[in-house]
Amino acid sequence: MSVLPLVFTSGWASGINAYAVVLLFGVFGATGLTDEVPESLQRTDVLVTAGVLFLFEAVADKIPYVDSAWDAAHTVIRPVAGAVVAALLAGESGSLPELAAGAVGGSTALLSHLVKAGTRMAVNTSPEPFSTIGVSVAEDLGVAGIITFAVFNPVAAALVAGALLLLGLVTLVFLASRIRRFLRRRAQRREERDLAGAGRHWPHE
Repeated sequence: MSVLPLVFTSGWASGINAYAVVLLFGVFGATGLTDEVPESLQRTDVLVTAGVLFLFEAVADKIPYVDSAWDAAHTVIRPVAGAVVAALLAGESGSLPELAAGAVGGSTALLSHLVKAGTRMAVNTSPEPFSTIGVSVAEDLGVAGIITFAVFNPVAAALVAGALLLLGLVTLVFLASRIRRFLRRRAQRREERDLAGAGRHWPHE
């Protein structure tokens, strides 16, 4: 069960930024900083792809409303990535069944993704873009820090990730009203666009 803390932490981080997790683990494995990373994550094509997608996410994640659209598109991608990375880590160590590891990583990634997406909806109720940029930078640094920490001290990193996940879920409850406001605003904009489109196509007398 020694790999379980690393699996849990990688799942939490994948729910925030799955591409950064793959990239960091791949780099750490390729440079010999850890032998827990499977060779499949160290391949050049995997590192290049993860790097390119990370750059796309780094930009999209800092633009208000675009970040929420990006989160919606990754509702499936992040949990799946968390499950795959967890299964690969477990398979490399041989200390935890891959199916169980995938379930832990995937479910943890889903929870942290929901926290991230909900928090971003609440932040996007603010009229200025700096809140979104600040939260995004904090998330990027948090993922980089926790994955690096997990490589050298997986148990302590898992405790930190668990605390952050719990704190995020509690915060999400308190932000529920702002999230509902964001969803109402988005629905109103969609309705206005639909009415404008219908007006353009409405036959004139």
